[in-house]
Amino acid sequence: MTGSILSSILVKPASPDCSMDCGYCFYSGKARLYPQTNMHRMSEAVLEEVMRRFLEQPASDLSIGWQGGEPTLMGLPFFKRAVELEEQYGTGKTVGNGLQTNGILLDSRWAKFFRDYKFLIGLSLDGPAHIHDRYRRLHSGDGTWSKVSAAARMLLGEGVPVNALTVVNDYSARFPDEIYDHHKALGLDYMQFIPCVEADPADPQRAAPFSVSADAYGAFLCRIFDRWRADFQGGRPGTSVRFFESLLFSYAGFQPPDCTLCETCGDYLVVEYNGDVYSCDFFVEPAWWLGNVMSDHLTGLFHSHRQREFGRSKAKLAASCAACPWLLLCRGGCIKDRVRDPRDGGLSHFCDAYRIFFEHADADLKKLTAGWRQKVETEEARRARVAKAGRVGRNDLCPCGSKLKFKKCCGR
Repeated sequence: MTGSILSSILVKPASPDCSMDCGYCFYSGKARLYPQTNMHRMSEAVLEEVMRRFLEQPASDLSIGWQGGEPTLMGLPFFKRAVELEEQYGTGKTVGNGLQTNGILLDSRWAKFFRDYKFLIGLSLDGPAHIHDRYRRLHSGDGTWSKVSAAARMLLGEGVPVNALTVVNDYSARFPDEIYDHHKALGLDYMQFIPCVEADPADPQRAAPFSVSADAYGAFLCRIFDRWRADFQGGRPGTSVRFFESLLFSYAGFQPPDCTLCETCGDYLVVEYNGDVYSCDFFVEPAWWLGNVMSDHLTGLFHSHRQREFGRSKAKLAASCAACPWLLLCRGGCIKDRVRDPRDGGLSHFCDAYRIFFEHADADLKKLTAGWRQKVETEEARRARVAKAGRVGRNDLCPCGSKLKFKKCCGR
């Protein structure tokens, strides 16, 4: 664990229930944990207890991620109630909300709600139709690209910040430029790429056919990096790609925001529809059940021996990692990528992908980091001067030293 205070939770109010039937979904099988019902929906009593117990944390800045399955199956009134509870129990705190959705059920009412309450939306979108519809289909078998791309345009049109979450699989890995151009054309300047590897249900001793190989993922990363690098403007990325921006933190000596790049993990908790609490989104399974929010304090579960054990397990690497020149950057990758394909022998399934990528991008990342770090430190210093100055009128000169009025500078 890298943090001492629980400041982030991931809530799955509809558990694995979903309006789609994606071929590579790792979460749909979680319904077997709750066989007593075919429909999983968080009750208002559980919702209120989650909010109350989480918002009692001593941190002033807290974040809640809403995920699934598909969280919008809960309906808009559920999230309106969640916001009311945040206001009731989060007095004096800043509470940020992010929601990961497939976009199928969204309409203008949702978009206006997200805008008004400053939700950050993660939209699952794998690229243009022939890529997206390869695996992301409805239960009827129909493709979903037209509905999801329309949802992206609607959300952006309402001023909702949208991050495209793209799964890199055996097919999509062939089309990095097409995916990048597709997202940019839609106006999606925030992108996150998740490599796909799951065990084959028909043969658990090997990866499922839809999994992306290390070589293919490495080549994909290199090409996306070149596109991202070309978009750099004034020492800042013109397009946000989470993995690359997290690496800037690593290269600059800061704690990266992406847990896969940290030495240890376990800095958040997952809450299922019935209040069950687990160590990680990828390990919602009996071995990593910590307790239930209806009877256990989240703080106690977060600091429990079991959660600390989970966090430390990330640092237990294969012996060959010790001699790797990229260890301090990749940190062995995500734990789940070491266990999905037994043939990997405890190494990350994407070990070679990281090697290919760092050999390609290391020199550029070092150069980019110097200018990026200077920009970040300058902006932090400006914000510190503003904070120290206390209350500032909108027409006063900005205390950051820019010689602009506050309303035209840090007060925007």
